[in-house]
Amino acid sequence: MMDPMAGSQDQDGIARDKHRMLTRDLAGRDITDPDVLRVMAEVPRERFVPPEYRAQAYQDGPLPIGAGQTISQPYIVALMTQLLRLEPQHNVLEIGTGCGYQTAILARLVARVFTIEAVAELSISARDVLAELGVDNVAFEVGDGSCGWPATERTSGFDRIIVTAAVPDLPPPLWVQLAEGGLMVAPVGSGSAQALVLAEKFRGKPVERHICGCRFVKLVGRYGFRGSS
Repeated sequence: MMDPMAGSQDQDGIARDKHRMLTRDLAGRDITDPDVLRVMAEVPRERFVPPEYRAQAYQDGPLPIGAGQTISQPYIVALMTQLLRLEPQHNVLEIGTGCGYQTAILARLVARVFTIEAVAELSISARDVLAELGVDNVAFEVGDGSCGWPATERTSGFDRIIVTAAVPDLPPPLWVQLAEGGLMVAPVGSGSAQALVLAEKFRGKPVERHICGCRFVKLVGRYGFRGSS
């Protein structure tokens, strides 16, 4: 029989860790967008990690989620979200659903999220968790995210694109699917570490800004990396 006191202590610990994340790791650094801070407080990160890692859910570091993939550290999730300058009417394409945590953050800020994941079991798990949380403005796809959203569906005019795995360069199909004036954020680089790049589509061309160094698993695909990540 479960000890109710143990459950209460677990929740108290999660609440303390979340408060520390918000005040020290996010607001204490350069996360200033009040909407980003609000949704980072609202979304239960512990629901998106395996049970054995839930006590570490709000630590500012990545955690394994299976299939050789990770959930990004809270700061990077918040930073990438803030860089996109999201508006409520936006449609966002996410490359790399993973566990669905970044997806959930985006879904609370925009009209619609379109998310692609190469690993079917991760996509299914993310869909289940998001459904349990009442998130209903996300379209899911399993496939090669480096090729963009499938041609049988919406294929252009995304206001924002976020790539949550490393790419050697900004994938051309994603650039085609980004609306004029739209923003794309992605970790770019072929080594073990990458540069987080924010690119604006101006007259069809990318205007790039390097934000900081970062480290992501590699996006495997036609316009990503070959072989396993």
